[in-house]
Amino acid sequence: MAVLLGTWGLTRLALLLFVAKVYVFPGPDVTSDVSVIYHGWFDVLRHGSFPRHDVTWQYPPAAALAILSPFLLPFLDYAHAFFVLAFVADLLVFGMLLREGSRPGMTLRGAWVWMIGVPLLGPTVFARYDVMVTAVAVAALLAGARHPRAMGVLTGFGAMVKVWPVLLLLGAVRRRAWVSAAATIAGLAGLFWVAMPGAFAFLTFQRDRGTEVESLGSLVFHVARHHGWNGRVLLNYGSVEFVGPYVDVVSTAALVLTALAFGWLLLWRLCAKRFLSHTLADAAFVAVLMFTTTSRVISPQYLVWLVGIAAVCLCSRASRMPVPACLVLVACFVTVLEFPTWFADVVGSTTLGITLLVLRNGLLVIATVLAARVLWRGTVSRPAPDLPAQAALAKETLASS
Repeated sequence: MAVLLGTWGLTRLALLLFVAKVYVFPGPDVTSDVSVIYHGWFDVLRHGSFPRHDVTWQYPPAAALAILSPFLLPFLDYAHAFFVLAFVADLLVFGMLLREGSRPGMTLRGAWVWMIGVPLLGPTVFARYDVMVTAVAVAALLAGARHPRAMGVLTGFGAMVKVWPVLLLLGAVRRRAWVSAAATIAGLAGLFWVAMPGAFAFLTFQRDRGTEVESLGSLVFHVARHHGWNGRVLLNYGSVEFVGPYVDVVSTAALVLTALAFGWLLLWRLCAKRFLSHTLADAAFVAVLMFTTTSRVISPQYLVWLVGIAAVCLCSRASRMPVPACLVLVACFVTVLEFPTWFADVVGSTTLGITLLVLRNGLLVIATVLAARVLWRGTVSRPAPDLPAQAALAKETLASS
């Protein structure tokens, strides 16, 4: 435990020093999203309106709470207040995992996964609000088995901050969780609709996004650029995307893959027969993996979601997700190499940039397939016969006859 706590403290201190620019992390400045984009949204949101004319605002309305959160620390400038609050969210996740791992029958593996995964992603973690959303998602999953209503409320709130936490409900078997989530989403949506103009403008902006340079589909264009494809890389809809011939085709293909993934998840939910204590977290891990891997955009901060859900999975000794979780951790390390360290190579489609993307996205694909297979075999397929138990039963039958 002392090693775990000490390592967590040292790694988080290093991340804080990087975002505070005491030390410079290699690659482009990852803090500019906070100091420029978030701060710009903050100035609009605090006057009671959403930035509905800014195409980079692509988040559900409750995301405004994360952007406005530096109000809680008025004695700091906006960026430093945000970094401190991101650190607090990280600390809360770590504390929840430590508490869960200390319960009878549980393990501290989850806390280790979180402690390792976050610094592997570099300072980007503290320079995006995804760590705050992940804290809500982790709390929801940990509450799930014992407090389904609390899980529903937290999941609904998380979905109104960044959509993906709604996937946590996939493995929920109690109706109370679903009802609480739906009520929370409806209540918050109605509140923002009435109180702040432009609450749902983000839906149009999300629809019009293209293929981001780090996504699985982007590999088509990274390779095509070496064979005469005449498209370009532009900052478009808040991310660096490919623009040119056939981009719409690949973007549509990504949407089809996402639809197929949701179809598989629905089939699993209809066929699943065994829901064990760890099934809730395992199903959420598979769902978020599928959503991330097939997305038109795989931003580095998306890996924070996966690390958080994987950590909850591994709190249970019975979880069969250690291998996919380890693959995610390796993907985190490759991610920090492609962004921010060698992001210029990714944008330029150099051999190094393409290699890093193939490695990172390949690891995510393998983790997704393995995790889905484990989930299906553990909950749908018939369990293998217990041969020793059957032999003992046969011997007992012969003895009594």
